[in-house]
Amino acid sequence: MSSPSKRREMDLMKLMMSDYKVEMINDGMQEFYVEFHGPIESPYHGGVWRIRVELPDAYPYKSPSIGFINKIYHPNVDEMSGSVCLDVINQTWSPMFDLVNVFEVFLPQLLLYPNPSDPLNGDAASLMMRDRAAYELRVKEYCEKYAKPEDAGAVPEEKSSDEELSEDEYASSDEAMVGEADP
Repeated sequence: MSSPSKRREMDLMKLMMSDYKVEMINDGMQEFYVEFHGPIESPYHGGVWRIRVELPDAYPYKSPSIGFINKIYHPNVDEMSGSVCLDVINQTWSPMFDLVNVFEVFLPQLLLYPNPSDPLNGDAASLMMRDRAAYELRVKEYCEKYAKPEDAGAVPEEKSSDEELSEDEYASSDEAMVGEADP
């Protein structure tokens, strides 16, 4: 086993042991989803995102590729693709960093301190610079609409239309009626 694959395995285990929900996409430990919660001190608090992580063959010498699966309103995240513009991940990555750093330091800092002067989402950047309160309101609306805890567990394309309840939602609406007529 080569050193990069040992390191990849070790970093992944560390991430799982740090209480992050990790779902593997393939057997090679190079692609997986991680459930990420918005930082408490930010308008993203309460939001839960499914983050796709792809580790290059040269990891940890080359940075991981990170993307939001469910929508987020942020100047440095492309709204359509979910890709992240984050200097430490893109340019200043070092093998000293690991996956836990990404989820405990880099992503929280991205959400706490957006950089509207280097936007991937121009609308979010200009709203943030023009009207911070309106920007934070839009962030919260997106959290409500796209980043509820159950949204982090499903890839958006797989969700049913708004008119139809998913099996889970249907089951929970049945539970809400407990005590009424039993079948």
